[in-house]
Amino acid sequence: MTRSVRENEPMPEARTILILSFSPIATDARVLKQVRLAGEFGEVVTCGYGPRPDGVREHIRIPDGLSVFPLAPKLLVLRLGALALRRSPAVSWAASALRGRRFDAIIADDIEALPTALHVRSTAGVLADLHEFSPGQHSNDAGWMRWVRPVLLRIVRRSLPRAAAVTTVAPIIADEYSRLSGVDVGVVINATPFADLRPTPVGHPLRLVHSGVCLRNRRLELLIEAVALSGRAVELDLFLMPNDPGHLQELRDLAEAVPGVRVREPVPYGELVERLNDYDLGVFVLPPTTRNYEWALPNKLFDFVQARLGVLIGPTPQMAHYVEAHRLGVVTDDFTAESLARVISTVTDEEVAAFKQAAHAAAQELSAEVAVDGWRTRLARMLEGTR
Repeated sequence: MTRSVRENEPMPEARTILILSFSPIATDARVLKQVRLAGEFGEVVTCGYGPRPDGVREHIRIPDGLSVFPLAPKLLVLRLGALALRRSPAVSWAASALRGRRFDAIIADDIEALPTALHVRSTAGVLADLHEFSPGQHSNDAGWMRWVRPVLLRIVRRSLPRAAAVTTVAPIIADEYSRLSGVDVGVVINATPFADLRPTPVGHPLRLVHSGVCLRNRRLELLIEAVALSGRAVELDLFLMPNDPGHLQELRDLAEAVPGVRVREPVPYGELVERLNDYDLGVFVLPPTTRNYEWALPNKLFDFVQARLGVLIGPTPQMAHYVEAHRLGVVTDDFTAESLARVISTVTDEEVAAFKQAAHAAAQELSAEVAVDGWRTRLARMLEGTR
């Protein structure tokens, strides 16, 4: 028999889910997927930088001038890493703003948010989503490895087992977090929302594209050098964020000397996939200068798939797995401009057309709508029985 609600009986309050991320949430593609998903279960409260994201009940905005890193050197020298993290300006501010609040569930984004999230009262606990292997983020920096890495490893070993559920972006990273913490870590790839597009005809000249951040250790000059070495008439457009203005200008200067290469202004993420659809091949050769680059499985690979492009990548294992499994493109022999140039000069129009069709065939399976089931299942399990 169905229980009816009496006329004056109060309706049960909606669940509230907190998403804590030390990032500008309104422009953070991965966190925005969590915002949309959490909205299926209740009302969403976000705590992070920048303006209020769409679809949330409340946004607790961390002041722009406050950051998590660097941590206080004196405390790190005294081996008081946990205290150094708690006292970092952004963490301290967020902890104060959330003190006394209670939520049905919490999603904590990345390892530095987890200790704060665990100290906020919640009925169902914390889903920790780890965007990368944080202890390997700056593995090429000796000072960072000596002083900051131990702080992050301590959180992995002591705090991760206290989370109700844990996810990360790639299988190899999940395995390493599991090894260090002893907990089961799920995988939610950085997939792009499904786009209702079709492959475009192969262009003449062949149209190559790269989009993303402009950081010196990504060695983006390799892409420009490869076009120059290939001897083939191709076009390469680079849509780059101005993360490092000096390096961006260096790339512009280098591009001016190579016919067909252009450094363009970045495209808003909501418009990016449709813009990429005009090209033939997405290109990304990422030398493994850090452990995270070695293990990378970035969203741009899935942007290329939704744009129905073929893919040219270096032999980064996690990316290569998807490219080879779905026959999306070519994996170069190594991370050099010469190796990429050989592929550019020899790939045929027929192969490029087949790669684009393969992306079209894989677009549904490799979409965000499918990937977020990993969060949906865990959040539902956490919330089961909280009412």
